[in-house]
Amino acid sequence: MARPDKAAAVAELVESFQQSSAAVLTEYRGLTVSQLQELRRSLRGNASYAVVKNTLATIAAKEVGIEGFDAELNGPSAIAFVTGDPVEAAKGLRDFAKANPQLVVKAGVLDGRPVSAAEIEKLADLESREVLLAKAAGAMKGKLFQAAYLFTAPASKAVRTIEALREKQASTEAA
Repeated sequence: MARPDKAAAVAELVESFQQSSAAVLTEYRGLTVSQLQELRRSLRGNASYAVVKNTLATIAAKEVGIEGFDAELNGPSAIAFVTGDPVEAAKGLRDFAKANPQLVVKAGVLDGRPVSAAEIEKLADLESREVLLAKAAGAMKGKLFQAAYLFTAPASKAVRTIEALREKQASTEAA
């Protein structure tokens, strides 16, 4: 009777891994139910946070082809399945962990590549996608203005040179 339940739980975890762009493995030992609900609310829109059984999560990770979770799956574990912006989800987890030190980020997976807790911290330190895109657009706009100036510089220099020659010729004819 328990076997079909476990197979369904593994299938659900496999589906969550496949639908997410990233997953962050955490240990939630010592957190209350209300704190877990608060964490879920803070991650809403970017990720879903699910408490998992270690053996079932190990099986699901192997089925999907994720390496590196096996060693970290011990103790009370939960996974944040990121469907939105991974940077925003990492920031949410980091901010919650600062307020609640019982939450420990163990490891993660980003685009199928295993990442350590330190790399997730670095990801959380990045600026949001919108800010990075705005900075890139500003840099490109500056380079376009610079290129436009360089393209118009020879023509304006030629006009100034011709005007100077015309003035010189006019001054020599007048004298």
